[in-house]
Amino acid sequence: MFCPRLFVTLPRNILIMEQKRCTPEFITELKPDEIFVFGSNLEGMHGGGAAYIAYRKFGAVMGQGVGLQGQSYGIPTMHGGVDVIKPYVDEFIEFAKQHKELTFLVTRIGCGIAGFTDKEIAPLFEKAHDVKNIVLPPKW
Repeated sequence: MFCPRLFVTLPRNILIMEQKRCTPEFITELKPDEIFVFGSNLEGMHGGGAAYIAYRKFGAVMGQGVGLQGQSYGIPTMHGGVDVIKPYVDEFIEFAKQHKELTFLVTRIGCGIAGFTDKEIAPLFEKAHDVKNIVLPPKW
């Protein structure tokens, strides 16, 4: 899936179009080098939403709420407000920068069972826009 085109103005007023990949709404399979990034809870009880999909399909480990697990990566979103989630998002972005051989498909973490809106969560991923191996949901 690709996001709407992004127009970039270069020096000398040259306008180019960039097509950036976006995370599809439903992920049913992954390529060997792709990682499913999902909203988790600190206890790693992957009982619903994207966490359940991560557990059933992509190797998330029951009892592990944070980090890489199989072909998935958990970011806790169920234990407080956006300010408490931010350090985990920052940690994820740094992890992705160190693992350029992998492509991270970020789901709309926190926007399901955790009850946050895209408007609240998307700004946490601002630094991810410059990381080529992180794919974000549309409009993030």
